[in-house]
Amino acid sequence: MKNTIYIILLFAVVAGLGACSPKVLPYAATNKVYSHQTDSVLEVLGREQPAVLVDSLGAPIPSEFIGTVNFNARKPNYVIIHYTAQDSLAQTIKTFTLVKPQVSAHYVVGKDGKVVHMLNDYLRAWQAGISKWGSITDMNSCSIGIEIDNNGHEPFTDVQIKSVLALLTQLKKAYNIPTANFIGHQDIAPARKPDPGPLFPWKLLAAKGFGYWPDELLELPPDNFDYATALRLIGYDTSNLPAAITAFKRHFVQIEDSPVMGQLDLNVLYNVYRKYAP
Repeated sequence: MKNTIYIILLFAVVAGLGACSPKVLPYAATNKVYSHQTDSVLEVLGREQPAVLVDSLGAPIPSEFIGTVNFNARKPNYVIIHYTAQDSLAQTIKTFTLVKPQVSAHYVVGKDGKVVHMLNDYLRAWQAGISKWGSITDMNSCSIGIEIDNNGHEPFTDVQIKSVLALLTQLKKAYNIPTANFIGHQDIAPARKPDPGPLFPWKLLAAKGFGYWPDELLELPPDNFDYATALRLIGYDTSNLPAAITAFKRHFVQIEDSPVMGQLDLNVLYNVYRKYAP
């Protein structure tokens, strides 16, 4: 019983449960659902159940639950950046507070720089979908999703990017997220998603320590350089190689995004590959 109380108190603090302030009254109904959902998560975490096991002959295997005293909440290790592909911050918030779309994110950043926190960082948002990065096939379980209010065809605003950088600074410090682990939705789902697109300022983010960017001076890769292997070692799913090439170029080249590797693209890839997979 003591272990159950400890777990519930721990995750109640993490979830930040509490009464709604007047500022969130327009979303009182959805905040109530959020609280109900987190209560359900806490109930699951508080269970003290032994494993129910049988051997190959169907005989029960002895099992009991003994709570350890050495544990904490699992923390996120990646940040996935998206654009909303919608018309406004309000429209995105509405989408994330409806059940039918089955999508969510931890944060949404408006054009005016406003940051809306929609899910506790330790909880699993539905933002990555079917995706893969390196050997990870469930990015939702290890990442924080940031949606930026942008329709996909317009520049990101300066104040918006300023807020994104402030948020990334906080997240990197809070969870000790490695520099290489700030990536885009298209990076992890190259055949499905285009965001955050070639207009996103990845170079600026890399200068602040969020992801890598090619050096100004590039050297030619060796004659035996295998660009498909290099893409895979960075993290890209190369099962659809043209899609992986396009995703890479949208992130690291940002001049054009044809699914063909030119000499400049090869030079950039060789340089970046040695940063991600030294």
